[in-house]
Amino acid sequence: MDKKKLVLLLGALVIAIGTALAARSMFAGASAPAASAKAQEPKGPKVLVSQRSLPVGTIITADAVKFQQWPKDMVSNAYFIDGEANVDKLLGTVVRYAMTAGEPITQGALVAPGDRGFLAAALGPGLRAVTIPTSANTGVAGFIFPGDRVDIVLTQTVKSEGQGTSLKAAETILRNVRVLATDQSTESETKDGKTKVRKFRNVTLEVTPKIAEKIAVSQTIGTLSLVLRSIADNQSELERAVASGELKLPEGASREQEEKLISEAMNRPQDGATTFVTGGDVSRFQRRSMPAPGEGRPSPAPSAGGNGGAALAAATPTGPTVTVMRGKATTVEPVKVR
Repeated sequence: MDKKKLVLLLGALVIAIGTALAARSMFAGASAPAASAKAQEPKGPKVLVSQRSLPVGTIITADAVKFQQWPKDMVSNAYFIDGEANVDKLLGTVVRYAMTAGEPITQGALVAPGDRGFLAAALGPGLRAVTIPTSANTGVAGFIFPGDRVDIVLTQTVKSEGQGTSLKAAETILRNVRVLATDQSTESETKDGKTKVRKFRNVTLEVTPKIAEKIAVSQTIGTLSLVLRSIADNQSELERAVASGELKLPEGASREQEEKLISEAMNRPQDGATTFVTGGDVSRFQRRSMPAPGEGRPSPAPSAGGNGGAALAAATPTGPTVTVMRGKATTVEPVKVR
């Protein structure tokens, strides 16, 4: 090989190696600041923020808030600071202003139980508070606390004059009703870190104006019982409603708007599609339904005279008839055909 060509080849090889080393050092120097910048975290105290969207009237629970690092120059005196605020005392308070996920919670945004306006702040938009009497049997033995969701069952005995055994029935008239307070307590009593179950005689519920009217009437009909709902029931019913088209999410809606609509749907009391059970569904010796008016009434006894059969036949109308009810008396009258 020519000596000149060999020198040129070696020179090109040296230049290529130098270029590769220079490019490697340049890329390494550029990536180092990015990695260091990514590793940087806000320097400052931890403040209390919301873990999810909290609409007005939301009762604060342990899974609704958390402490998060916050820039020191952006910390306000109204924030709850880790080490200074006791989160346990905030549980059971109610959100006065709507907050988005990750937003710092301020002291003015929460209303504590016992404060003036607490119950009004706990109510959702367009909802009302109504109180019903309960007992150990109708109130789940005291295992109902503010924030729980319940169904309401109406138990009644339907009596009918001269129709034998009365009809006994139980009907679920309301579903997914939120408990606001028990008696005059709006917080769960605790002792040594454990929930203390106490008896109560009245329960305050969050309902719509129409449902409040239904509850007022149902208390005059029979006995109201509370049935505690599972936390997972709302989510399963919500998925069913979205799949069936009952709950339609608008197209192009942001995530916050969808979360707000879903939250409102999950927290709304429902009074449609009721279910019921009668005594005949429980025992073969009870009625399953009420007979029609006049059905099952005893036939009039024939007179003592020999022509009792003829009198009875004459009293029994032939042809078209109509049933007439005057108060508690029911008679069958013939219809004259012209």
